[in-house]
Amino acid sequence: MAKTSTQYVCSECGWNGPKWYGRCPECGQWGTVEEFREAKAVAGTRTAAPGRTSRTTALHVGDGTATPVTEVGTESVRRLPTGFSEFDRVLGGGIVPGSVTLVAGEPGIGKSTLLLETAGIIAKHQPERTVLYISGEESQAQVRMRAARIDALSPNLLLASTTDLATVLGLIERERPALAVVDSAQTIVSQEVDGISGGSTQVREVASALIDTAKSLDVPVLLVGHVTKDGSIAGPRTLEHLVDVVCQFEGDAQTALRMLRAVKNRFGPTDEVGCFDMSGEGIEEVSDPSGLFLSDAETPVEGTCVTFTLDGHRSLPIEVQALVTNSVLPTPRRAVNGVDTNRIAMLVAVLYRHGRINLLGNDLYVSTIAGGLAKEPACDLAIVAALASAARSQPIPRTTCAIGEISLTGQVRPVPRLEHRLREAARLGFTTAVVPRLRKRLSIPGLRLVEVDALREALDTLGLTGR
Repeated sequence: MAKTSTQYVCSECGWNGPKWYGRCPECGQWGTVEEFREAKAVAGTRTAAPGRTSRTTALHVGDGTATPVTEVGTESVRRLPTGFSEFDRVLGGGIVPGSVTLVAGEPGIGKSTLLLETAGIIAKHQPERTVLYISGEESQAQVRMRAARIDALSPNLLLASTTDLATVLGLIERERPALAVVDSAQTIVSQEVDGISGGSTQVREVASALIDTAKSLDVPVLLVGHVTKDGSIAGPRTLEHLVDVVCQFEGDAQTALRMLRAVKNRFGPTDEVGCFDMSGEGIEEVSDPSGLFLSDAETPVEGTCVTFTLDGHRSLPIEVQALVTNSVLPTPRRAVNGVDTNRIAMLVAVLYRHGRINLLGNDLYVSTIAGGLAKEPACDLAIVAALASAARSQPIPRTTCAIGEISLTGQVRPVPRLEHRLREAARLGFTTAVVPRLRKRLSIPGLRLVEVDALREALDTLGLTGR
């Protein structure tokens, strides 16, 4: 029986010590310090595939294993395409050999479907090599049924169902696949350390062993991670520090739209976002999501205004819809969807003070289309314009968009990367844009720019001046 040493580790910041604290001495979080019991196995018996030595055993190495930095080759690493251009965009061009990528998301959001479809595509494009999919949550028959539904069947796509870490490492070492998918980190268990499945001790051991295997065999690993109730990745925070790439798979259960964001990426940008559509036949990428957040109405409708928001390097059009009714309640109702409630309260006050439109006693309903988010300050002008349009029963032309932040003084302030937003507006057929006063001259072919300094001036331009 291997001896164990007991330490206490903070799941938030990774602090460790010999004594338990209710509040972490390092980060100050309450209830995050947990007991960590790590087995001290003898050389060669730590969780590993057959023939692998312990990570803590000193090995005799020959000369030349450490190379001077000036002699390291500068040729670029050949990345492995996933088959999804949107997935490759988020990863920075594809999967780097020997890297470990953690894909996290809520239950049922489509993590396993995305990775199984990716494994199927890579298996079809590389028939000379195998792709290994290891599931700790489903049987081989269940995974096969899903693979048939999403057309991911391939003879060189190997399926395994196990929760034992040593078996997982042995399969990866024996097959040496082009890609290994492990679903999920919280279900794999090491027999050499204490702790329950999904606990801090087990997750830390599983991640460390998979990273060692990936680096030593130059096999890329896609690792599925669960999330907690507050949306953070389950397990110790050091899990995110250990892996090379952390991706969040997000989406609204009421819509089919899914977003993949890179939270951490050692090999590419962290401000990219990939768009996918969830269907019964699997996941399809959406290369041009511009039309997802706009309604199909061709004639102008009162209470609507279009703005452009930034999501990574993408500029997306967001249609803001507003409904204003007389309130019969002592406290008027404020119902919003896709918009910040506190921001609405502030904009209504600014609209009353500087726009001469009193909506303080009305019930207000503000929403976006198809789950889009209009929480960026650059959406302020469009929100105010939609509220004023609904209050005055005056529609805004469909070819007009409004972009700008509104301050408490009623000033329309500049927003970042305005030119990028306006070029996307011109590409989608918008002919007029109400924008803040520009610091330098800007010319967008096909788009007339109306520069304003204050809210009152913007409402005059749109024909929404309060009386």
